[in-house]
Amino acid sequence: MTVSIGLPVYNGAAHLAETVRSILAQDHADIQLVICDNASTDGTEEICRAAAAGDSRVLYHRQPRNLGTIPNFMKALELSTGTYFRWIGDDDRIEPHYVSRVLQEFERDPRLIMVTHQTSYTTDGVTTTDRYEGTELGSDDPVVRFTELLRLLTQSYTIIDPLYGLMRRDVAVTIPRPIMVREDELAAARYALAGPWAHVNEVLAARFWIPARMMAMSRRHSLPKWRGAFANVIFTRELLRAADEAGLSPDQRKRAHAAVYRHYAARQRMLLRRRTRRLLHLIPGM
Repeated sequence: MTVSIGLPVYNGAAHLAETVRSILAQDHADIQLVICDNASTDGTEEICRAAAAGDSRVLYHRQPRNLGTIPNFMKALELSTGTYFRWIGDDDRIEPHYVSRVLQEFERDPRLIMVTHQTSYTTDGVTTTDRYEGTELGSDDPVVRFTELLRLLTQSYTIIDPLYGLMRRDVAVTIPRPIMVREDELAAARYALAGPWAHVNEVLAARFWIPARMMAMSRRHSLPKWRGAFANVIFTRELLRAADEAGLSPDQRKRAHAAVYRHYAARQRMLLRRRTRRLLHLIPGM
């Protein structure tokens, strides 16, 4: 069965060729690589056209102008045709057995809509990884999955990364991706409501990671500053909306709303600790 890998890129020439090689080197032959070039101005176009000319599994699409990050991501999904779909960053890589290993989980459990995996992250030259030992994301109860996902969003980003998991394409196309700060986390919450997941505790991918604050993310999406300042409030409102649109029973919806409010409180405590630490650094002798 075909597995589509969506590669949205903008000025990624420095690492793009290595990323493409890691995808095309999969031991699962039925691969489709969809590259969406967001009107790059470096050597990205030349690398992409060469890849498409050299391998029929590569589909290259160049945007006529830069549409922004999220529309370019969604175009890659729109152009894909595989039964399963995964996004990949333009400086990431996946192991040669990535696809075949993850497909084993889908074959083992037909309920699954998503399979995540252990990933190594490199930040400022330091590489780290973590294991996820939970089972709640595989529950048949959507609120159990939703609650666990919200819990994970307050933990280390190295534990689990739903945006770069392999998912059923027919489910992925139903999940909206609005232009907002933390929209990837909102999409993950909607995936959790949509169906059970599995997780592979094996390093199957590598990513470079640059932490970004809410205001920086707001600028990246060309949003007003206030959207970054009130990111947690907006995110909470959208989580409540996601729960209301998930077809839950009244009892499930009540539990989901309670989980959202607990998540909001946890986020606010995290922000307060961060701001307190920053203030202490400004005090001489502290």
